[in-house]
Amino acid sequence: MADPVSSILNLGPASEAAFARAGIHSAEEIREMGADAAYLRLMEAGTQPHFIGYYVLVMGLQGRPWNDCQGEEKKALRVKFDRLKAQARASVAASGGADHALDAALAAIGVVPKRP
Repeated sequence: MADPVSSILNLGPASEAAFARAGIHSAEEIREMGADAAYLRLMEAGTQPHFIGYYVLVMGLQGRPWNDCQGEEKKALRVKFDRLKAQARASVAASGGADHALDAALAAIGVVPKRP
């Protein structure tokens, strides 16, 4: 049996659910992919990008508490996160999808049909 996503330090049930929506169901899958690819997959699946969520994942995969990320390391991770966000936007646009949050808001007020 594979280790659950929540077995990674700093990750809990909410992270596990978000990864499941992105088609990632085990800690091993995340470890094999690495933090960048796993977080990119989350964003492509519609998870709103959040810098803290990204560095929590990075720290957890290193076996470090989330609040261990500071100073120059945190600045470098911010640069990587911003690149990943841009990559996710480009990927969603290339696939013909709209921004997930915008799409959901427009669907909620009846401007566009809800996606399955």
